[in-house]
Amino acid sequence: MINGKKVVVVMPAYNAEQTLEKTYTEVQKDMVDEVILVDDHSSDETSELAKKLGIEHVIRHEKNKGYGGNQKTCYNRALEIDADIVIMVHPDYQYTPHLIPSMAYLIANGVYPVVMGSRILGKGALKGGMPKYKYIANRFLTLAQNILIGQKLSEYHTGYRAFSKEVLQSISYNKNSDDFVFDNQMLSQIFMAGFEIAEITCPTKYFEEASSINFSRSVTYGIGVLKTSAIHFFNRIGIVSSDIYK
Repeated sequence: MINGKKVVVVMPAYNAEQTLEKTYTEVQKDMVDEVILVDDHSSDETSELAKKLGIEHVIRHEKNKGYGGNQKTCYNRALEIDADIVIMVHPDYQYTPHLIPSMAYLIANGVYPVVMGSRILGKGALKGGMPKYKYIANRFLTLAQNILIGQKLSEYHTGYRAFSKEVLQSISYNKNSDDFVFDNQMLSQIFMAGFEIAEITCPTKYFEEASSINFSRSVTYGIGVLKTSAIHFFNRIGIVSSDIYK
């Protein structure tokens, strides 16, 4: 615990057998109270390895629910076990768990209710091997999102995120998509609810075993991101009222 607050790490997993142990080993057990791994119907031994490693909560979906569906299960279980601070770390070892204490302390001390690990602050993205087309798309989408949402984040697309319990209880994340655009819908809900988001510099690694979406899925994701931002804009100025903000 930190300042009497229970810290729970959630890992949305899919075919993470090759990288899970390396990721889990870096989680500081003296600071993290419990870990939840949700296996989205992997075809490898992700769940079995998670149990062997001693992860406290291992949940396996009977069918693939998608990245967003996986996160819903993660956050729902975290709230069920009375987590005060919930930190999402992908078990593909693209992000280092060594940043968990820094992210948790910002929330535990009431500085910010949400903290994200940004690959764009500094030069972590390109230095870590992010494909240039993804970097360019990231910068374009982030610019468009900042304009439409009225914020100033360095990026909206990192998968390294920490939330206070109050944030998760205040937004309707279960209404969001089960696909990758879930992440952006969640940030839109957080801003719409009036919460602030902090960012810290996060190194990243791109390698064969790290999960990534292909080009066609990336295009679908980009369209979904712009649609989400447009919906946020029209809600912000009072033209429409989307159900995900209720």
